[in-house]
This record gives sequence, C-alpha cells and structure tokens, in this order.
Amino acid sequence: MCYSPFEFINEQARVVIVGITPGRTQMFDSLREAHRRIHLGASNDEVLRAAKATGAFSGPMRPNLTGLLDAICIHHWLGIPGCDALFAQSSHLVQTTSALRNPVFVNGENYNGAPGMTRTLLLREQLVAGFAQDAAILSNAVFVPLGDKVADALHWLAAQGHMSRDRILDGLPHPSGANAVNSAELRASSPDPCQTNGATLHQSMPPRRPPRAWTSRRAAAR
Repeated sequence: MCYSPFEFINEQARVVIVGITPGRTQMFDSLREAHRRIHLGASNDEVLRAAKATGAFSGPMRPNLTGLLDAICIHHWLGIPGCDALFAQSSHLVQTTSALRNPVFVNGENYNGAPGMTRTLLLREQLVAGFAQDAAILSNAVFVPLGDKVADALHWLAAQGHMSRDRILDGLPHPSGANAVNSAELRASSPDPCQTNGATLHQSMPPRRPPRAWTSRRAAAR
C-alpha cells in the first residue's frame, strides 16, 4: 500500500464516483501535481484539490468512464452537457474516490479486487477507516460504484451501517480497457440510451433524492 494525495473531499458533490483503488498512473499523476503545487507555494487545500482533480481516473480510463456515465444519462440528471464536464467546468458536482483511498499493489501489479476487500484485514481496515468516513460526510450524494467488486464493498458497508443502501447506484462495469466491450454494449443496449429497467435514469433520480438502484442488462442477466 502506498500514499497518494487523494484526501480532498468535495462536500457539495451530488454524485460520488467510486473506483477500486488508485492505480500506478493515477498515483504518479497526483504526486507530480502535488509536488508542482507545493513548489508554487499553494496552500494545503489547494494542493490536495489540484492533486485529486489531476489524478482522479486519469489516463485512458477517464474517457471510458465519462462514456459510461453519459450512457446512463447522469449528465441529464445533473443538468450538464456531458459527463466530461465533471472533470472540467462542472467539477463542483462530483467527488471522485476509491473504495481503497491509497493505492494497493499485489505482486507489483495494480490491485484488481482480489483478494477481496472485506475478507482481508488490511484492506477492510482501510475501507472502514477511509471510505466509510468520507461517505458519512457525503451522505446526501449518490454513490456510483464501478464494477461488481466495488459495489459488493459498498453494500457490505451499508449492511454494517456505514452508509445508506438506497444511495448506491450500482450495475456499471469498471471503465478499464479490459471492459471496453462491456462499455460499448451498454451504450448500444437500447434505442433510448437513457432507458433503464423501464424508466429513464434522470427521472428516477430527482435532485437531492436518492435514486432507485440501476442494473445494467449485463448485470441483470447474471
């Protein structure tokens, strides 16, 4: 487990995008930006804000992620042109985070969910001490876990009383390159790209109210 400067919390966020853990690319991008800001004389808050904005889902993962969020019409609910704006002019609407805030590596490779977060003491402690505390601060936001393993971890936290289950909007695949086909299938799964389980997502997600859990066609088929 390594340190990465991802402590900043946007308390005004309406949607929280939750990955597994920062990978090597995200870790180094955030550290470089923090280093640059420190040498410019920025305050601690400015350093952490900039590091989070630069490193969060950076690299080729970011366009995959915004494409997935557009496919389920998060941007319609938020009233923005597209979800790429969440990493630009509309960043005040989003909190980007990971179930495991600090980067985790297994045999030198990015942690991919195995061994399980809730079955491994070190990871479970970070999940509770880090993410659960952040979730309490962001109790009015909607949480979008990326992939089944993150969704399982969030539902475990909900079962332990650390967060509200009805604010977990699950069903999306993880936006890694390995899931590119799944992302394309999701965007092409309906003539109406906002149609999910008989109701458009933005209709089931009125402002400041929790959404119904959304399940992709792929998840529903399992």
